[in-house]
Amino acid sequence: MRIEFPHANRADFHWAQTPLRIGSDPDNDLILAASQAAPHHLRISLDRRGWVLEVLSDATRIYVNARPVRERAIVRAGDTLSVGDCRMLLCADDAPAERSSPAMPERERCTVALRAVAGPLSGQVLPLADRMERVTLDLPQGETATLATFWRNDRLWMETTQAADARYPVRVNGIALEQTLLLPGDQLGIGMHRFLIDAPGLEPEPEIVLPPEPADALPEDSAGPRGEVWWLIATAAVLALGIALLLLLHS
Repeated sequence: MRIEFPHANRADFHWAQTPLRIGSDPDNDLILAASQAAPHHLRISLDRRGWVLEVLSDATRIYVNARPVRERAIVRAGDTLSVGDCRMLLCADDAPAERSSPAMPERERCTVALRAVAGPLSGQVLPLADRMERVTLDLPQGETATLATFWRNDRLWMETTQAADARYPVRVNGIALEQTLLLPGDQLGIGMHRFLIDAPGLEPEPEIVLPPEPADALPEDSAGPRGEVWWLIATAAVLALGIALLLLLHS
């Protein structure tokens, strides 16, 4: 993952280790100014859900895509983090220009949608069955942009129309692009708007791992604790000895 600092004269920060610790103390992985962050402000770790941001106990709230986060949040490439007056854009390491996608036949496109997760359209779901979906977005300073998603050769594509001097380019997973192939889980961001690509049919089938078969149980495994087994054996031996003595006396 890569972190850009929009509107700041600071080099990008590359990170692959987990967890990533951010704060003003020198022992953090990414160090911010003391006026921006607490000594240990936040931590980003990886689990089965993805990248998880955790606000640490001595920190004030932070914002993910302009939404306040008090404790935890799931973050992904394309999200904007605000800590004090420091803005950080999470970006994918590689540009999506050269990637490929499996073809999706027309009959399977009913599950594909563009889901708004932040901005004025948050909560809306735009189906992408078999037609071009055009969305005109209002941006700060009176700018507008048109975002189009469409199918080409059974694959989902995106392209945008903007002014040449646009301040807010369309970003796919944090990387500015005018046109690209889309994959499930991609995040499209422009200004305050964020959209996710929901396409379960394009996701690889999860590998099913069966649990190992249990070993055959031994008789002593179902006979109770080992102490109980030895007690039963000793009792049987005493009874056998007693019966033998009675038979001997009566003979």
